[in-house]
Amino acid sequence: MISLFASVAALLLGYVLYSKFVERVFGVEPDRKTPAITLRDNVDFVPMPGWRIFLIQFLNIAGLGPIFGAVAGAMWGPSAFLWIVLGTIFAGGVHDYLSGMLSLRHKGESITEITGYYLGGGMKQFMRVFTVLLMVMVGAVFVIGPAKILHGMTGGFGGMSLWVWAIFIYYVLSTVLPIDKLIGRIYPVFGIALLFMAAGIVVMMVTQGIQVPELTLTNLANQHQDPEGFPLFPMLFVTIACGAISGFHASQSPLMARCMTSERQGRSIFYGTMVTEGVVALIWAAISMSFFGGVKELNEVMAVQQGNAASVVSDISNTLLGKIGGALALLGVVAAPITSGDTAFRSARLIIADFLRSRQSSLKNRLLISLPLFAVGYGLTLIDFGIVWRYFAWTNQTLATVTLWVVTVFLIKEGKNFWISLVPAVFMSAVVVSYILLAPEGFQLPNEIAYVVGTGVAGLLLLTTLLRVYRRKTKLEVELAE
Repeated sequence: MISLFASVAALLLGYVLYSKFVERVFGVEPDRKTPAITLRDNVDFVPMPGWRIFLIQFLNIAGLGPIFGAVAGAMWGPSAFLWIVLGTIFAGGVHDYLSGMLSLRHKGESITEITGYYLGGGMKQFMRVFTVLLMVMVGAVFVIGPAKILHGMTGGFGGMSLWVWAIFIYYVLSTVLPIDKLIGRIYPVFGIALLFMAAGIVVMMVTQGIQVPELTLTNLANQHQDPEGFPLFPMLFVTIACGAISGFHASQSPLMARCMTSERQGRSIFYGTMVTEGVVALIWAAISMSFFGGVKELNEVMAVQQGNAASVVSDISNTLLGKIGGALALLGVVAAPITSGDTAFRSARLIIADFLRSRQSSLKNRLLISLPLFAVGYGLTLIDFGIVWRYFAWTNQTLATVTLWVVTVFLIKEGKNFWISLVPAVFMSAVVVSYILLAPEGFQLPNEIAYVVGTGVAGLLLLTTLLRVYRRKTKLEVELAE
């Protein structure tokens, strides 16, 4: 269990040290008025306390990803620990903080509009469609997952349809009501349930002496039951998204940027919630590798369950925490995806509203945008969950990659240290290109071809960026000489 606690310590140290470095690179302006003050409308732009915003942001981003994704990612073995730690500190934290702070500086606008400022109008139009599609997919995915858990917890009462419709009704309310009326009030309660679940599992792991595989050079090997079909690169880096880096987070940050009252809150709200999510992912990866006897046994269980991580979560929670603890823990697992699904639809509404320049102080305007989104989302729930989840995973990481390039261009234009986002941007470019080329839902090309093309594209992007920096530097030197 040394590797687990060392990984948690590394994340906390990363927050203490690296997040401060990233904050200095960005350059906060504590006296600068925020959109919550200058654009207050008591619907989306509503000042709220920092602790409340932290919990809302944490639950926004901590959907099924850091739980189900960590369970699935544990099938590759302790390599998952390394990706969660390095991904959270150097990729996810940077991604979340800088995208959130850019939204704060740009009047709380969505990542789609911010993309237009730094990557041009064509990319902005693409991102509008791409991001709205991702938000609806997230909403659909985060209906099916918790509905299945609730269906199982109630012994099949009412059937799946009842729980799907109940969740959708909640989604409608949370999407159109002012953010402080429903979301701002119930999220702290859900947050306690989710944190109780994670803390309870750690306590039981220690008291019961559960042996967690250690992170060693030997254990870094691909331990998936089908290593040829599921190579560690890039599969692991797409499977564990939330808990390492996730483009979905960039879509959620503007919601909180519209509620913050100081730029100093950004480090805890954006970077801090990413680290908290990373800790949750570590816990679930660790217990998944050990609960059934080892990584091999986890793979066997997941094969029997056809990749359904919900059954693994249910078995672990009920066994380790007892009936009451298990029920509370499962409520945490249910609350997490639901509180991401609702804000996914809310984000989609705001993205479309930004594009249409539609005033959202009107309930009628909010409903006109929201209802078609829910119709499409419900249609996606009728498609096989595994298919929707796989496409969501790649789409999610592609959004993260684009966002990293957006903040890189911002840092270059501002003459700041762009390496903090350039390195993860290049790496994630190789990941998403390689994945779509070799994945079952992609082009299914041989791994070697996918790797060559993926690294080639990433290398070309790196070279293009460095040339742009060089030309910019040369131009500035000429201007100064004149």
